[in-house]
Amino acid sequence: MAQDFNVFAIVQGGRLEYEAVLFVASFFHRNPNFTGRLILGEPQPSERWDDDPRIQNPQVRRLLQDLGAEIVPFQNGVFGSRYPNGNKIIGLTALPDNEPFVFFDTDTLFTGRLNTVPFDFDRPTASMKRENTWPEVELYGPGYGEMWKSLYDKFDLDFDSSLDKSQPDEYWKRYLYFNAGWFFYKDPAEFATYFTHYATEIEREAPWQIETQELYPWLDQIALPLVIHKLGGARDTLPSGLLDGEVSWHYRYLPLLYATAPDEAIDVLEKVLAPNPIKKVVKAYEPFRRLVFQGKGHKLREMFDRDNLPRKEMAIRQRIKKANMWYR
Repeated sequence: MAQDFNVFAIVQGGRLEYEAVLFVASFFHRNPNFTGRLILGEPQPSERWDDDPRIQNPQVRRLLQDLGAEIVPFQNGVFGSRYPNGNKIIGLTALPDNEPFVFFDTDTLFTGRLNTVPFDFDRPTASMKRENTWPEVELYGPGYGEMWKSLYDKFDLDFDSSLDKSQPDEYWKRYLYFNAGWFFYKDPAEFATYFTHYATEIEREAPWQIETQELYPWLDQIALPLVIHKLGGARDTLPSGLLDGEVSWHYRYLPLLYATAPDEAIDVLEKVLAPNPIKKVVKAYEPFRRLVFQGKGHKLREMFDRDNLPRKEMAIRQRIKKANMWYR
């Protein structure tokens, strides 16, 4: 019998609160018989935040709860405004201990049933839908191998067993690297402990091999492979094509969704936002208003051939911006 698990995302004021509506609405549209809990972690105000990070629109809060989400507060006493991505690290403390979880970034659309994904919660992994965003190898500086090995050595982890030896030396895919758009494990408390420790120690005292590298906004994605390796995970402990494919779509920004996603994803998006109780709330968010309800998303979509997209996301963004459709 399949194991129950919790689905988790972060919600906070601004863009994420509106994306959370699409996240929750599409999730229950595609997973009407889900037997776990869908939990949204909400950071609370503190001296770490320049502004109140909580949901700003009370209508959004009510709508999320009406759709079936639980909103659970947590204190991010580590990162706050200086690194909002750290909410996904600290937010795991809002989840019940020893209950399997799957984390998703809020900018995720569900297109299929999550119970078709054969999670092995003892062997964590994360999204392989990534580009070589970190580190940047500099002329005369350390290479990929030396930089990544310095991090494994810092935390007494076995570097050699993390390598994909089917890839050539000093090619970025040889080294364990994920997009932090989704990940899972059997115990959020244990995952959060290592994630917080590795991230904060890299900040506090980075190995000299990476001292010229930018840590932000990549810190979560620098620490994540170390956590997964420590906990016995690896690349591809799931079949490919389910998450980041048939079941979920991590779109990052709504214009990128219209540009790159398959037709089914666009159908789900427009279907779940159409009911009046949802539409009247989310049309306050300009990307939904312009792209979904005013139809500009389909004009944007016509600019791209989904079977022949630019290899780099930056090229897609630039074409959208040139057409004055980069709503975010």
